[in-house]
Amino acid sequence: MTASSSVDPVTPVKPPAILSLIGDTPLVEITRMDTGLCQLFIKLENQNPTGSIKDRIALSMIEAAEEEGRLEPGGTIIEATAGNTGLGLALIAAAKGYRLILIIPDKMSQEKIAHVRALGAEVRMARSDVTRGHPEYYQDVAAKLATEIPGAFYVNQFGNPANPLAHERTTGPEIWEQMRHDVDAVVVGVGSGGTLTGLSRFFSRVKPRRGIEMILADPTGSILYEWVKTGKLHKAGSWAVEGIGEDFVPDIADMSFVTDAFEIDDAESFAVARELLRKEGILGGSSTGTLLAGALRYCRQQTAKKRVVTLVCDTGNKYLSKMYNDFWMAEQGFVSRQPHGDLSDLISHRQEFGEVISVGPEDTLLTAFTRMRSADVSQVPVVDQTGQVIGILDESDVLVKVHRDSSQFNSLAKMAMTDRLETLSPKANISDLLEVFERGRVAIVREGNKFFGLITRTDLLSYLRLKMPKATAPVEREYS
Repeated sequence: MTASSSVDPVTPVKPPAILSLIGDTPLVEITRMDTGLCQLFIKLENQNPTGSIKDRIALSMIEAAEEEGRLEPGGTIIEATAGNTGLGLALIAAAKGYRLILIIPDKMSQEKIAHVRALGAEVRMARSDVTRGHPEYYQDVAAKLATEIPGAFYVNQFGNPANPLAHERTTGPEIWEQMRHDVDAVVVGVGSGGTLTGLSRFFSRVKPRRGIEMILADPTGSILYEWVKTGKLHKAGSWAVEGIGEDFVPDIADMSFVTDAFEIDDAESFAVARELLRKEGILGGSSTGTLLAGALRYCRQQTAKKRVVTLVCDTGNKYLSKMYNDFWMAEQGFVSRQPHGDLSDLISHRQEFGEVISVGPEDTLLTAFTRMRSADVSQVPVVDQTGQVIGILDESDVLVKVHRDSSQFNSLAKMAMTDRLETLSPKANISDLLEVFERGRVAIVREGNKFFGLITRTDLLSYLRLKMPKATAPVEREYS
């Protein structure tokens, strides 16, 4: 027997069982929100392994490429994404042993970047301030890279027929069975267009005579609402909802199936998503708020009972620092506080609401540093037992104390704080505030013994940005 013949054949690597959990997601009825005369059901796509509906298309597109011979064992997958499609592809690529390169616009959240990297994906950043046709546009970068790497497979979710096929073969039939073959309308959004097209194709086959209405919920600023209503392409605006809305009509999006459309602004989307969590206990992402808001509007307009379905497209865990964060919502102008007409309106963390991150004079520098890191601030006021601010402690104060001896983290805050305070009355003006900043300080807003909070450069910039005329706001869009 030769040496080569004694070698055992290689046993194929079995994919992890987690892939079997893609799809077959539960569907529940909305019972505590006002749905008018209708019954409204919501399909929990946040229950997929990476927390979104995009796991379905990631599996479908990779398996189609394998079957067609476009993706060989150990090959390279390339995609342009800044959202959940990248996460789904990272899961599938890791499970099947492929190299994955994701071209990501530089506005993608750090949480999502960390997630795809943890799954083994390679991340290359692209500009988010350019549009189709620019050489640094994320989709153009991905397409070019795919031509430079031998045997690479460019997924191209916006033009890949396996994208809508995933919903035609899985999501649609699941809804049909879960609704016991009784569906009147489905409310969807469009990112790549796969969900709309796939569901429409399925439902047009199973209920061809009376049909099932396909309702589009689209963020204000996207071009798709106007396209449905007028057949004309308008200039895109900006929106903060992630994953849906477009500045072009995707190749795979068959908009002819849409029977009606609702335009939902960011504030309504976020408010409805938060209401869904508060009333129904369902933690959905920002696009869920858009879809649900559109579904609720549709339901409340009906004069006869209908059975309506929409989707929880992804989990809200990815948005805890954004739409579920009261400070972020206020900073972005999506919730408003009672204005006072003075400098106190610029304070993001207000003492009166218990929002100020502070330390006591007897707290250690380690405690102060830990609070700064967890709250993502660079300084904290030092507040005594009477509630008076007696000092400011910032990162540089801590660094001066500990850089030669790390045991000094055990020193007390009062030993490192700055007690030369820059105090302003709420009645002061912005020019007074700028003078404080020019001295390299933050402003303590106080009237007599009443402490209101701090104002930093970031607070002032956020305030001024909210005052910027809408017409001059930069165009921003989110990606799938």
